[in-house]
Amino acid sequence: MDEKLEKMKQTYMEIPIPDELDFIVNQAINQHRKKSKTNLKWLPVAITAAAILFVAGLNTSAAMAQSLSDLPVVGKLIKVLTFREYHYDDGANKANVEVPIITNLENKTLEESLNTKYLEESKKLYTNFMNDIAQMKASGLEGHLGVDSGYIVKTDNDQIFSVGRYVVNTAASSSTVFQYDTIDKKNQLLITLPSLFKDDGYIQVISDYIKAQMRQQMKDDPAKVYWVEGVPNEVKFNFTSIKKDQSFYLNKDGKLVIVFQKYEVTPGFMGGPEFVIPTNLLAAQLSTHAYLLPE
Repeated sequence: MDEKLEKMKQTYMEIPIPDELDFIVNQAINQHRKKSKTNLKWLPVAITAAAILFVAGLNTSAAMAQSLSDLPVVGKLIKVLTFREYHYDDGANKANVEVPIITNLENKTLEESLNTKYLEESKKLYTNFMNDIAQMKASGLEGHLGVDSGYIVKTDNDQIFSVGRYVVNTAASSSTVFQYDTIDKKNQLLITLPSLFKDDGYIQVISDYIKAQMRQQMKDDPAKVYWVEGVPNEVKFNFTSIKKDQSFYLNKDGKLVIVFQKYEVTPGFMGGPEFVIPTNLLAAQLSTHAYLLPE
C-alpha cells in the first residue's frame, strides 16, 4: 500500500498546487501511517478524505480545508470530483481542462489506475495545447486555438457508475471526443464492451442494427446524414461495423448505448451520435444478464 501511495503522490506532485494543500494531504497520510496496525483498516478512508480535501481546497480557504480534514468519509458512494483545473486565456487562445478523480472505490487498484489515466491524459492535453501556441507564436502566425475538457456522470445507481470525459478542440473548426468508463459498483470492476458478451458475435449484431437505424432515421428526417453503406454520399468511406472496443456506456434504464465521435460516421453538424441497443436483440450474445435490463 505504501509503495502505491508514494507512486500516486509522486505523480500528483508533478503538478503545481498551493503549498498549504500539499501540507494538508501529506499530513493526513503521515498521521495515519504512524498509527498502530489495529488502525490500518482506516487508512483507505483517510486517503479518500485527503483526496477530497485536495479538490475542495481548489475553491476554498486553507483554513476550511484544514477543518474538513478532521471529518471521516462516511458511506460507500463512488464519487467523481474535480481534482485539478488548468486554465489559460491570452485573449485569443483559451484552455479549460478539468482533471476528474474517482473516490471511494473499494478496489483501490482500479481507482488508482483510473485516476492516474485521467491525470496523465489531462496533463498531456494541456501540454500539447501550450506547445501548439508556442509554435504558432514562434512562427509569427496568429490564430485562435481552444481546448475544453471536463466530465459528466451518465449513470449512477446501485449497480452501475458510468462517467464520460469529453475534449473539445477548436481551431478552424471544432472536434469533440467522448470517452467513457463504466464501473460495476457491486463487484468493483471495470466493464468493457467485450466483457459483456460471450464472443465477438456482438459486433455484427450491433453493427447491423445501427446501420438499419441510420437508414431509417435518414428516411424519416431528410436533414439527417449518416455515412452508411447503401446510402449515396460524398465521402469515400461508409460505416460498416463498430470496433471491438467501441465507445459505450450503460444508461440509467439498463440499456447499452453505443457512442460515435464527431465526424466518425456523420458530418460535423450531426455531432457525436448515440444509439441505444435493445436488450432483447443482445440476449443470446450476453455473457451475463446482470447489467442490461430486458424491455
